[in-house]
Amino acid sequence: MGTGPILQGKVNSKMASSFLHSGVGARFARVGAIAITAALGGALLLNVGQPQPASAQAKKDAKAANVKAPEGSWVKLCEKNQIKGKDKDGKDLTKDVDACVTLTEQIHPENGMVMVSAKYHQVKIDGQEKQSLQLTVPLGVVLPAGLGVTVFPKDLWDKLLKNEKLEKADEEKLKAATIPLTYTFCGATGCNAEVEANAELLGKLKGGAGFVVQSAHVQFGRVAQPVSLSGFPQALANAPTDTKKFAEARGELMKEIYERRKAMLAEFKTKQDELSKMQPNVAPAGKPADKKK
Repeated sequence: MGTGPILQGKVNSKMASSFLHSGVGARFARVGAIAITAALGGALLLNVGQPQPASAQAKKDAKAANVKAPEGSWVKLCEKNQIKGKDKDGKDLTKDVDACVTLTEQIHPENGMVMVSAKYHQVKIDGQEKQSLQLTVPLGVVLPAGLGVTVFPKDLWDKLLKNEKLEKADEEKLKAATIPLTYTFCGATGCNAEVEANAELLGKLKGGAGFVVQSAHVQFGRVAQPVSLSGFPQALANAPTDTKKFAEARGELMKEIYERRKAMLAEFKTKQDELSKMQPNVAPAGKPADKKK
């Protein structure tokens, strides 16, 4: 995509602010997730990853899930399966499939919205392997514009996190590391963009400290979302995480989000009712105001 000028140390947060206007601030829980496609016969497998150190509540969430996450919240999940079909002569055909994904995901703990997720897929069918990078962003993006991923080396990533201005030479370095992705489809939880991975792309991800996902949104304009690459090489190289534990952790996380959301709505209703009592002409929520005779 045409990503425009490389970020000058600031990340556009208008979209996130709008989505997170519930009054609890921009607190994120890190979650790792994978959906093995129906063609592979897999189920939804998700995981609670390691939270950002700045969020005490996120730390509490991860502790409750009782799952040890790899450094940087990147996790790896794998599944072996078989694809059954017919060959060109109509004979039964079975192919062995080994599918792995190394991923990280940021969700909002009060409503469960996926703000950004990144997945590095490795799918091997009868020994032939294909790799791809997939990003998911919220609905409402401009599809023809595509999506861009700018990989930052450690020195420039540190500048970004400190909101320091990037020099022109830094911008040129980042332009060379920008990866264009094409949107493939949109679902209920967001729009997916993908690019086939090669040795050069994988090298950038392994050697980078983080990347910025750049998209164009119909309401918020150009949006940039940072994703840390801390722990990505280790998660990619290590053995996969137990999927059953991740599924259990996902259930616990979603339960906590539901309960938190319910409590917030109850608190909002209580405050609204109290306000209505102080203003006689304002009816409580759901009740019409009495008309004066």
